[in-house]
Amino acid sequence: MSSEAVRDKTQIVVVDKHPAIREVLRSKIEDHPEMEMGAESANSEEALALVEQHDPDVVVLEISLGDADGLTLIQDIRSEMPEVRILVFSKYNEDLYAERAVEAGASGYVMKTKSTDEVMRAIELVSEGQVFLSRHVSSRILSRLVRGGDAETTPLEQLTDRELTVFRKIGEGYSVRQIADQLDLNRKTIETYRRRAKEKLGHETVEDLLRRAVQWVEQGTRDQVDTE
Repeated sequence: MSSEAVRDKTQIVVVDKHPAIREVLRSKIEDHPEMEMGAESANSEEALALVEQHDPDVVVLEISLGDADGLTLIQDIRSEMPEVRILVFSKYNEDLYAERAVEAGASGYVMKTKSTDEVMRAIELVSEGQVFLSRHVSSRILSRLVRGGDAETTPLEQLTDRELTVFRKIGEGYSVRQIADQLDLNRKTIETYRRRAKEKLGHETVEDLLRRAVQWVEQGTRDQVDTE
């Protein structure tokens, strides 16, 4: 691939731990006359290196990555290459993650319940410097700005980014030690985040929190499969 070809087309890097998702996006991108698939990755460490190597226009990534956290990857990419636009394409509910992703540095958020045509439209708009959010999320963000601290939130929304990440990874089946390794934190810190999540969600025991986390992750997966 020549440097001229890269300039002529919008170059995309896709980061998702599921090969099937990457394959679908690669097929759609390669069929688009003004886009080019620069690279793809299943994990954050490789993804950051590929972004630095290929200097893409847009990175499409999932929040849930096996070796790290997508929000942290967004921050890392923006820190290293602030001109790169980032679109989150996730199975997780936009109510919980879209605003967090934008605050981390993303330019858009699309749930995997949407069609691939919607994802391609989001990539186009993000590559042009625009922000892509659903009307629902845009309305919620505006409501927060207008109402400030009076805006209603669910217990899950009240979790900090780290607490929510730990909660999600518990539901995905990772142990405290594995989560600590992935987030480059010590075990005690992860246990503190877990305890805070347990208290905020109103659970008495860690086992109750685990069941809630597993059910939440499974529900998100079912919603994704049901709409594909």
